[in-house]
Amino acid sequence: MKKLGILFVAIALTAFVGCKNEKKDMDKMDGMNDSIQMDSDQDAMKEAPKTVSVSMESKSGSTAKGEVYLSEENGMVTMEAKFNGLKPGMHAIHIHEKADCSAADGTSAGGHWNPTHQKHGKWGDAEGYHKGDIGNFEVDADGNGKIAMQTDQWCIGCGDENKDILGKSVIVHEGTDDFVSQPSGAAGSRVSCGGIIQ
Repeated sequence: MKKLGILFVAIALTAFVGCKNEKKDMDKMDGMNDSIQMDSDQDAMKEAPKTVSVSMESKSGSTAKGEVYLSEENGMVTMEAKFNGLKPGMHAIHIHEKADCSAADGTSAGGHWNPTHQKHGKWGDAEGYHKGDIGNFEVDADGNGKIAMQTDQWCIGCGDENKDILGKSVIVHEGTDDFVSQPSGAAGSRVSCGGIIQ
């Protein structure tokens, strides 16, 4: 009888210890799952692209309008812009200092965005260029034009005054940027303006 009692106690202890170890293993697995879930959530937050859509309005008596779409992912900003109501030919496009398009001629947007105090020039020129010197794009016979570019020299809302395009504006000019004339390439009047704001 005594042996039988000891046997029951031994079986009960074995079952209890086994359950306890199984619970520990389950807890470890739960902790790992939580860690994996948290890591993937953080990765998703890091990789989510920042986007801004800029609605362009007509200025200086023109009919020029359009949309500029800006997105940032992994330190690279992509700009895609489409316009209509422009005169056929080449037109300059720049980023200007302020997101203020209130003036009828667009002058409230200030001059070219030039945080590094370079001379005006063609984007990427070794002799210097403004961070807002995007360049020229072609408009077809129907008044439609588009331009796209990608750069790591801009950011959207990063707070770096030499890179952050939030609070600036996109300006389309009546004429062509000659990339030489200072301070703005002799591109003519501002025919469309849109503030880069969120």
